[in-house]
Amino acid sequence: MTGRQVFYEGRVQGVGFRYTVRHIAKGFDVIGWVKNLVDGRVELQVSGEEGEVEEFLTAVLESELNSYIKGEHRQTVAPLTGVKGFEIRF
Repeated sequence: MTGRQVFYEGRVQGVGFRYTVRHIAKGFDVIGWVKNLVDGRVELQVSGEEGEVEEFLTAVLESELNSYIKGEHRQTVAPLTGVKGFEIRF
């Protein structure tokens, strides 16, 4: 298991970003969450097998969200615990 924390910059709020990410996550064996930040970015945390996590993050970048993303910053973090499924946090 691996974990990733990703911050997306650009026009990523008010465009259905979180809902689209959650929908994409349904096609992968990952757990995690996505939420808006007060500074206009979106934070995503995801855990799963290394390949599955990377494929999921690639799918996010290759989705219709790509035109809204101007920057993406990834870092490896400890895998999430106590989380089931993939959710939107507020």
